[in-house]
Amino acid sequence: MEKELREAIYETIRKVREENPTAPSITNTVTQDFVANAQLSVGGAAAMVYMPDEGETVAKNFPSFYINVGTVFPFYEESLPKTMKALHENKKSWVLDPVGVGFGKLRTDLLKKAKDFKPSIIRGNASEIPALAKLWKLTDAPKSTRTHFIETHEKVSDAKDSAVALAKYTGGAVAVSGEEDFIAGYFEDKLTSVVCPGGSSMLTKLTGAGCSLGGIMAVCAAVSSPFIAALSATVIYNRAAESAEREAYAPASFKVKFLDALYKLKPGDIAYNSTDDFKLDE
Repeated sequence: MEKELREAIYETIRKVREENPTAPSITNTVTQDFVANAQLSVGGAAAMVYMPDEGETVAKNFPSFYINVGTVFPFYEESLPKTMKALHENKKSWVLDPVGVGFGKLRTDLLKKAKDFKPSIIRGNASEIPALAKLWKLTDAPKSTRTHFIETHEKVSDAKDSAVALAKYTGGAVAVSGEEDFIAGYFEDKLTSVVCPGGSSMLTKLTGAGCSLGGIMAVCAAVSSPFIAALSATVIYNRAAESAEREAYAPASFKVKFLDALYKLKPGDIAYNSTDDFKLDE
């Protein structure tokens, strides 16, 4: 299966570079710049929207979309449900990033509604994924978590069962980000899970590292299946982070080097030049 996965990663990255798909976002206002530039660097295109009519219209006219609830505004009560409904009805791929799930009534209500529209990919950290699975009543209450709104001290391994439960419900993919990333989803109609080592601890020093990964997943989802899109984006991200860490000496220089690395990576470099960028989780 590893050979088939690598071929699918190669094809996904090749298509992104050739087709330059636009993956619009309703995303965290703190991280919009990073999300957009990461999408551009891998070969996609970005568009940030807010209003109900914008989200609904864009959702109908582009192949994929990224929704991040890191910052929410009162008008999102209308914007997000309309956008998610349009994505679902038009069978478009979309990525949900449930940042801060459980904080505040509006955010909680919006994430509850997302269940009806089955995101193609869900990307979160090791506390957000179990919390979302609990909110959607797919698992029992997770263990108590020590979070600082968007940060977590939980282990990715503790979120695996929740990730699998969410993937089974949506029929798509779920990615848990951390020191080792875990991705569960469907490849050739079979529930598959992988672990992706690598990346860089410097990513924890940047606001929006997870957000920009979600944005890249949306770009990949424009040309590929949810599981392969999530895997491709994660491998790209980790490889670029490793390259940037070798050349950078502090967070600001790391961010610049990271975007450069995203831009310079070739499909073959990402898909075939390393045997330890992912492994099947047995």
